[in-house]
Amino acid sequence: MRARPALLITTALAAGIILSGCGADSSNDSASSAGMSADGGGEKVAAAPAQVEAQAADPAQGKDTPAQAPDLGVDQRSIIYRGSIAVRVKDINAAAGLSTGIAQTAGGFVGGDNRNSSNTGSGTATLTLRVPAEKFATTVDGLSKLGTEESREINTEDVTEQTVDLDARIAVQDARVASGRKLLGQAKSLDDLVMLEKEVATRESDLASLQAKKRRLADLTALSTITVTFLGPESPGPKPKDDDPAGFIGGLSSGWHALLASLKVLLTVLGALLPWIIAIGLPVWAIWWSYKRWQRNRAPQPAFVPAGGGPLPAHPPASPAADEKPTD
Repeated sequence: MRARPALLITTALAAGIILSGCGADSSNDSASSAGMSADGGGEKVAAAPAQVEAQAADPAQGKDTPAQAPDLGVDQRSIIYRGSIAVRVKDINAAAGLSTGIAQTAGGFVGGDNRNSSNTGSGTATLTLRVPAEKFATTVDGLSKLGTEESREINTEDVTEQTVDLDARIAVQDARVASGRKLLGQAKSLDDLVMLEKEVATRESDLASLQAKKRRLADLTALSTITVTFLGPESPGPKPKDDDPAGFIGGLSSGWHALLASLKVLLTVLGALLPWIIAIGLPVWAIWWSYKRWQRNRAPQPAFVPAGGGPLPAHPPASPAADEKPTD
């Protein structure tokens, strides 16, 4: 009976030691797993900028993400407006001055001025106007009222996708330049310093090129271009653009024009050679003809040979009647 309580106490102590050991192992395992997860997260965070930079350097890595067009309203899109108009006026210089005032009133300026005036009224003036995009239509209408409108052509180009793409590329390239400068400040050797300086210079050059393209697009979208041509009273109007016909008629027309062009070239060459032919060819032909004639007159006349084959006698034979003497 006394041995039984001792056995129970010993068993309880052993069970407690075993349970405490298992708890310590489980706590160590959880701590180690937590540490591993923390290390893995740190590695991922540290590797994230490098991965982004690698994807920026190699655009092929981001091909899995489909590109989508920006969903913007009409007033938020980047649109380039270009227009040309021809107006017939009585005084081209006065009309050119009025068009300059219209452009300046709209908040623009004159980008080019080419005038060809004449006292006979056949002069022309061509001006290139840069006006804000929101004043494009009103400026064109104002120019058409300066005289009689002869022709008008309006073109638009939507560059919204190019603008959005340039913004994204500029942001990525700016981040690459910043990371390169950070690495340059941490260089520990001369070789690393030279290599990083070259890399940073290349990245800054690419960034400057992208920013220049963005400024060019911004200028074209902010200021529209209008080319206005003022025609005098006697100046010929602009030629209409004829569309080339297709099919058999188009081929026949092209072949006929090619034949006329070839004949024109041939006649031009012949006209250029004709004076030389007359100046050199005629004297040469005259000398050759005279030489042939001199040779023909100098050659001996061939003797006449009768059909029998023998030469002609010097004197005709005497007749038999002449040889006979008369008889008494």
